[in-house]
Amino acid sequence: MTASSAAKAASADADFILPLSAPEAMDPERVGPKAANLAKLTRAGLPTPGGFCLSAEAYRLQMATLGLNELAAGLDHPDSPAARKISVQIRLALYQQPIAPAILEPLLAAWRAQRAAGGLGAIRSSALVEDRAGSSFAGQFESFLGIGDEAEMLTAVRACWAALWTTNARRYMANNGLSPKDTAMAVLIQPVVDAVASGGGLSETAEGQMLLSATWGLGSAIAQGEVVPDRIVLSRKGFLRRMDAGRKHHLDTCSAGHGAGPRAVPKDMVSKPCLTPGQATTLGRMLRRCEEIIGMPVEIEWAMDQSGFKLLQARPLHVQKATVPDEIWLKHPKLTGHPAGIGWGVGRAVVVNCECELSRVAPGDVLVTKVAGPALSHILPRVAGVVAELGGSTSHLASLARERGIPMVLGVLDATQRIPDGSHVAVDGVAGIVRWMN
Repeated sequence: MTASSAAKAASADADFILPLSAPEAMDPERVGPKAANLAKLTRAGLPTPGGFCLSAEAYRLQMATLGLNELAAGLDHPDSPAARKISVQIRLALYQQPIAPAILEPLLAAWRAQRAAGGLGAIRSSALVEDRAGSSFAGQFESFLGIGDEAEMLTAVRACWAALWTTNARRYMANNGLSPKDTAMAVLIQPVVDAVASGGGLSETAEGQMLLSATWGLGSAIAQGEVVPDRIVLSRKGFLRRMDAGRKHHLDTCSAGHGAGPRAVPKDMVSKPCLTPGQATTLGRMLRRCEEIIGMPVEIEWAMDQSGFKLLQARPLHVQKATVPDEIWLKHPKLTGHPAGIGWGVGRAVVVNCECELSRVAPGDVLVTKVAGPALSHILPRVAGVVAELGGSTSHLASLARERGIPMVLGVLDATQRIPDGSHVAVDGVAGIVRWMN
């Protein structure tokens, strides 16, 4: 079958645009688990931003129209020179070649209808392989905020499609026995929430509680590990147990044509809790409801505007039991932070102040750094633990650490100054404690 005939066959009777409120949008094989889970929450009456999905079938049609499936079939090991060349060629074609008219026309119509209601747009990946138990792909694909015009929207859609073929995504897939040539990318297109505060939540921790994180503005500052968010602990029945204010020195806001960008937080708000106790318990009830809908413990992302909470994402959460440390460690100095991984790990501390020093980290070491963003995901397979001065329990890197069983403690004040480089370190990813022997 030629590329042209394959494209015609792929477009026949295809529904490329699925409103998040449509029953069909709950099918993860059509829109990816991220969008499907959000559709389930929407259909259950929980507050979400709404929007629509560009289905995985649209990606398949675009690949067929451009004749890229034959090229993709030659993909082998993700790090081979041939694989890198193929991936670059596919990404360039997805960026540069025209979008098939059968996709473009309904996409523009749906976008114009959404924009007519006012506000900027958020364009988010929803790959068929992400947000599944054991493979969240947290922070591995693309999201764009503050999209205003049609050209920006189309560029963002192309970038989401192309993100399936980046080096990081291919390596992550290979570690999970997956390949980009065997899957597809849907795209979630929604109004941006004008967030006063945002964050994440875990419906169950190893200690049998619920956990919320919160920061001012958009949640990207938490996801990227750039602030120490508020940490709010609730019982499984939704009763507030403790509320620890974070160190939120900047917040991310959204503007047309510029996406999410940082600005300074007023001094009196840096350590002020973002949520009241009543708001925290309300969000806790939503978190438990999400768990009921998804059918297992979940990790969520949320935002709060002037009208209340909006749920942005819900993914499966793997929970492990806490590890009891050896008594010898209890006699040594400790620092505390946000428990962000699972389990217990011991190794040599390697204090890293920039990415150029990551080559010093050997298998079995404990990485100690300032910022633990998703760009560090490639180092997780070889470390015994991670400690960082910024970040919280619901950052993207923390999600990836939980998948791999890597103990991680984030938001540890002055960790790079106080933990000696080369010392023997123990990381408790459940209790949020780091200890070391000189």
